[in-house]
Amino acid sequence: MYQISRAMYRELAKDIDVHSGSKNAREAVLKACEANMERLATDRHYFAKPARTLFADIRPYFPMNAQARVWHVVERYLACAEEFLAQQPRHGYDANGNPLECRATTRRGTPCQREPLPRNGYCPSHQHLAETEEAEAAPLAA
Repeated sequence: MYQISRAMYRELAKDIDVHSGSKNAREAVLKACEANMERLATDRHYFAKPARTLFADIRPYFPMNAQARVWHVVERYLACAEEFLAQQPRHGYDANGNPLECRATTRRGTPCQREPLPRNGYCPSHQHLAETEEAEAAPLAA
């Protein structure tokens, strides 16, 4: 993920408007790219539109005539990152090496410690929660 965020930054760096009033425009764009990739790697289920989020964070640092190019670069690299993450084997660890945990909480309010199923992030005991999420999302899509 680090390589993807740095490659995206290198492609965007030449268009950054250093005269926009922000002294640390390059640093801000780099940090936004890295933070976005970190969140994508660790919190994919709750990160609905990563490309839109990153573009909203970095667009003030680019001139108006470069906005369309910036959007296409961000969209292309984040699609590549999502494809990479989807192809990674899920053997109990995320892309950063942290153990996977179920997205649900127990009755006591502590995070469930069981390993989740790959398709939705819930363990077999909390599978019913995924079904309710799908039912809630269906009317929104229609």
